[in-house]
Amino acid sequence: MNRSALIISFFNLSILFAQAQDSLPYREVPNYPQAYSAGTVAARVIDGLGFRFYWATEGLRADDLKYKPSEAARTSEETIDHIYGMSKMIVNATKGEINQAEEESLSFEEKRRLTLSNLKEASDILKQSDDLEAMKVIFENEKGRTEYPFWNLLNGPIDDCIWHVGQIVTFRRTSGNPISPKVSFFSGKVRQ
Repeated sequence: MNRSALIISFFNLSILFAQAQDSLPYREVPNYPQAYSAGTVAARVIDGLGFRFYWATEGLRADDLKYKPSEAARTSEETIDHIYGMSKMIVNATKGEINQAEEESLSFEEKRRLTLSNLKEASDILKQSDDLEAMKVIFENEKGRTEYPFWNLLNGPIDDCIWHVGQIVTFRRTSGNPISPKVSFFSGKVRQ
């Protein structure tokens, strides 16, 4: 392959990758609902989480994914794995589904896409329902079934995800790859 063809191929792949990234939810926070309700407020919290996760993980390099501040700490990628697992818990609660431990071998890009998709699906469900009492965190094993109210979802997986997204932001800054300064977390938009 000659140099010109190689450059054109690389350019085309770059465009395809950029288009795939742009199709991910939460590049910006969606417009807020017209009315306040239990469901729309809970959805907005998840939308804020999705926006933060999108930008915390946008443009991560292999070095960033391997970074950890000490031997006792998780790497950024292990932290992303943890957030992905909790995103499944969040969406499962909104759908009334049981949480099941499962081994998955996914790439960083797949985990990122699935995490954002889980958060978007949970937000969409919450925007359509105010019956948060019906949304339970459900675990089932050989000892039986355990259910926790939506309150536990708020102070558990949702808050935990926000906490860990902050760690990823700090880790990537420490590894020399800070997030874009154009991101406004107050407005939920990207400045031009």
